[in-house]
Amino acid sequence: MEFDTIAAIATPMGEGGIAIIRVSGPEAIAVVDKLYRGKKKLSTVDSHTINYGHLIDPQTGERIEEVMVSVMRAPRTYTREDVVEVNCHGGLVSVKRVLQYILKYGARLAEPGEFTKRAFLNGRLDLSQAEAVIDLIRAKTDRAMTIAMQQVEGRLSKLIKRLRQDLIETLAHIEVTIDYPEHDVEEVTQQFLQEKCEKVKAEINRLLTTAEQGKILREGLKTAIIGRPNVGKSSLLNALVHENKAIVTDIPGTTRDVIEEYVNVRGVPLQLIDTAGIRETEDVVERIGVERSRQVLEEADLILLVLNIAEPLTEEDEALLQLAKGMKTIMIANKTDLEPRLDTEALQARYPDIPLIKTSIKEEQGLDELEQAIADLYFSGAIAAGDMTYVSNSRHIALLNEAKQAIDDALAGLEMGVPVDVVQIDIQKAWEKLGEIIGDNVSESLIDQLFSQFCLGK
Repeated sequence: MEFDTIAAIATPMGEGGIAIIRVSGPEAIAVVDKLYRGKKKLSTVDSHTINYGHLIDPQTGERIEEVMVSVMRAPRTYTREDVVEVNCHGGLVSVKRVLQYILKYGARLAEPGEFTKRAFLNGRLDLSQAEAVIDLIRAKTDRAMTIAMQQVEGRLSKLIKRLRQDLIETLAHIEVTIDYPEHDVEEVTQQFLQEKCEKVKAEINRLLTTAEQGKILREGLKTAIIGRPNVGKSSLLNALVHENKAIVTDIPGTTRDVIEEYVNVRGVPLQLIDTAGIRETEDVVERIGVERSRQVLEEADLILLVLNIAEPLTEEDEALLQLAKGMKTIMIANKTDLEPRLDTEALQARYPDIPLIKTSIKEEQGLDELEQAIADLYFSGAIAAGDMTYVSNSRHIALLNEAKQAIDDALAGLEMGVPVDVVQIDIQKAWEKLGEIIGDNVSESLIDQLFSQFCLGK
């Protein structure tokens, strides 16, 4: 497969010690060589070496930048093409200037994700591994990063390939039995097919059981902090973030908009959303905040409902409990440093399925118990062992469900005594759906869409 030569800034824009411009393609070394001046020409240096020198404008002789240039020859590179990485001083002007000269002398600006796309198209990564690269970049906890790294290294790919191999061997067995009955081949019986399908289905089910946890680790839990005004919602957000992100006063209605912040709770990324206190109000600005809070509540994965333990349950509290009904919720009885007037035992008896945690955010009490309750709600107290293969990508989950449905259809056909050549169609469909996960049988438009989500330079 032949490509042109591309270039892009691979490090975040802004001031820093070093910035990197990545160049990949058949003319990568030649393009940079037009600008580079060092002890040796880049075309003569050994592969996988880093070389000190300067970039010079060939037309004027002006010194552009002091650089360290890495030269990596195909196929032992990220894209399996010749790759050059120019290390220059980090700064908006310097890095853009270097890129402009590289583009001027033969490269074109890379599209988002084009380096990883080339790694996929050149066979270095399959599609699930390529998608895991963006998960690795966006990981918000150590555990999410570990899972993404496992997928980049091919843990999910190997499992999918093994399942496809089981299915293709079954299909081949069916074909031989149908097309060459005179050969001494074990007859494809209902029991044989059933055992093979059940085995693949069990593996798919095992993967799907990790889907909720994997998706949470990949995308985070959208967590709404709700409660009537002045019960301690903003104080809770500040305590979990360990930073004063929200204004805290004794005046009800201080929070008038939605405040969002990511926080790591026992390895689980929470997208914390501090909402305006939900109540009836004549204040126009506060009313808009309340409406936004209601919208956030509808979209939340987890609700932290804050109550004031120093006051009896109010009608507003009751209304919020009804709003949260049927959703994953944790009740937080805050302000235990004050004299309790809320009957927490009666409240827990009324809502036995909703955990209730007592806290004094002012005194920093009960936060460990709250974090444990969140972990218990989604991970039974702990994230499963590191040897598990997680599936976290929505596209992968959808394809696994489709493959499972095809296997179920095959099993149902076997139960009804449908001829094996008809059952074969469902098994073939399952094989194809699993193939789409790793990049077999996918359309060019889907590939373009997936890689367009990447940042420039990756």
